[in-house]
Amino acid sequence: MTPYTINDLEHADTGHAIQVADRVWWVGHQQENDIFQCHVYLIEQGDQSVLFDPGSVLTFRYTLRKIEEIIPFTHIRYFVCHHQDPDITSALPLIDQLISRDDAVLVTHWRTQMLVKHYGLQKLPFWLVEEHGWKLALEDRQVDFIFTPYAHFPGAICTFDPVTRVLFSSDLFGGLTPEFSLVARDESYFEALRPFHEHYMPSRDILGYALRAIERYPVRLIAPQHGSIIPERLVRFMMDQLKTLECGLYLIARGDTDIQKLSQLNQTLRDIMHTMLIYRDFRDIVKNLLEITQRLLPAISLEFYARLDDQRVLHLSPESRYRGVEEAVRPPSVARILDLDHKQWEELNTANVVEFMLASDDDDTPILMVPLFSPARGTAQAVAIIHLAERVVANDDLRQIIEQMSVPLQVAVEREVIYRQLDMERQQIYERSIRDPLTGLFTRIYMQEVVQRLCDIQDRSPGNQVAVLMLDIDHFKSVNDTYGHNQGDVVLRQVAGTILETVRSSDIPVRLGGEEFAIFVVGESVVSAAPFAERLRMEIAALRFEGPLADRTVTVSIGVAIRQAQEALLDLIQRADTALYDAKHGGRNRVCMALEGEV
Repeated sequence: MTPYTINDLEHADTGHAIQVADRVWWVGHQQENDIFQCHVYLIEQGDQSVLFDPGSVLTFRYTLRKIEEIIPFTHIRYFVCHHQDPDITSALPLIDQLISRDDAVLVTHWRTQMLVKHYGLQKLPFWLVEEHGWKLALEDRQVDFIFTPYAHFPGAICTFDPVTRVLFSSDLFGGLTPEFSLVARDESYFEALRPFHEHYMPSRDILGYALRAIERYPVRLIAPQHGSIIPERLVRFMMDQLKTLECGLYLIARGDTDIQKLSQLNQTLRDIMHTMLIYRDFRDIVKNLLEITQRLLPAISLEFYARLDDQRVLHLSPESRYRGVEEAVRPPSVARILDLDHKQWEELNTANVVEFMLASDDDDTPILMVPLFSPARGTAQAVAIIHLAERVVANDDLRQIIEQMSVPLQVAVEREVIYRQLDMERQQIYERSIRDPLTGLFTRIYMQEVVQRLCDIQDRSPGNQVAVLMLDIDHFKSVNDTYGHNQGDVVLRQVAGTILETVRSSDIPVRLGGEEFAIFVVGESVVSAAPFAERLRMEIAALRFEGPLADRTVTVSIGVAIRQAQEALLDLIQRADTALYDAKHGGRNRVCMALEGEV
């Protein structure tokens, strides 16, 4: 029997069948000068053997020879096709001609059947996994089929062998490998997975769904259709790394389909969004944005002009340490860009008046001026100025870089402008009567105005999450009934005071009415919303009162909900209110978390 330790596999002769696990064989073919190697696998089960992803007409004669080294071809009963692409199915007509047994079947999903049937197979009937409980009983094992829809095909499936714990992963975990290696040697193999998944998988959500489905199984070895076999010591690492990818790479293409170039740009955009997620201080954001921009451009510094209103513009520059200086007058070059819509900007460039506003500043340093368009208004409400160490050429590559970077830059600047506007509004709160006079918390009207803006930002930049804590004072009616409304007001003020002492500067505490409060948490604080709610609950329970309330203990029930993509503000509040209801009916003085999708 051929040994199948990882060390043996690394040095195995790919001119012959190679055993990769107990009764599991690699029977593929190494194509010369092909970064898209396709693998075929066999589970040896006597005359009930299984062949996975048979291959194409280019490689099948080699696969057939290797099969015959192990078992007669006639011993194969099950031909599994994880999807319909020709690199794994175009050999089916050849197989159909070789079939001499009546019980041989083509195992696949019904969505794959709809396409594979066009090969016009005469001898191989379809055996659909969803009609057989997603399982296939064999001689000494029962394999499981895992539904991984849209990765990369609506009916995509994988197969797990519980005896050897081998995952036949189809396109998942595949890689583009300039040099053939049957086994992934170390963590650097992820760089082969990265461009393959980024351009082949439609979205991060779809890839994540497939990975979660696979994680339910104790995978020891991954046998992908492309790239290299992944040994046990790398399985967890590759899964975790794949979860970080932003997929749908071609969505950022502008005619250029160079995967490596798009992957670099995609990584840059992901790092920009990550920067905005983990950093609150705009100086930290710009510092990281500059380092990221330097991967693509010879940038030496960044500055921004952002409109506050019709008269004022906020100038964020390294000279002011990005604290922001309000200006009524802005440079002519900036004034020329502000308020242009996309069409006007394109006409300006088409007319060759400017080429991406490549220009020079007062010191004759080359700069790149980038309009940042507001999705809500459709006009440039800000301008980013990139100071360059050397001149760059206006070409399609630069156009693509600027187009893709402008959106995250716009989100970063708009978020900073919103924070600045919030600061200014807080100075005018009492003049505008947006604080509750009894508790000092924000009013419902203020909540609807400000939180809606934060929800809009989240919809454009999902990393900027929003969560809400709904609080209700337990048995508050009995306080009013027993001690009078004056003492009820004392309780409201002290509870509100504890809220104000506990919340962070970015949180938005609101009195909704009566004894009900809400706290809106944004950005990186969302992940700790539930622990924060529990800490607040305990601090309120520890409150001590004087006078008639000296022996009274006041507690609160809290419902917590994290906003989902595109969720209306009222729906978010309703989910938190439902969780609050559960806390009340679960015994009060407790925190309950709303379920996703709960209405």
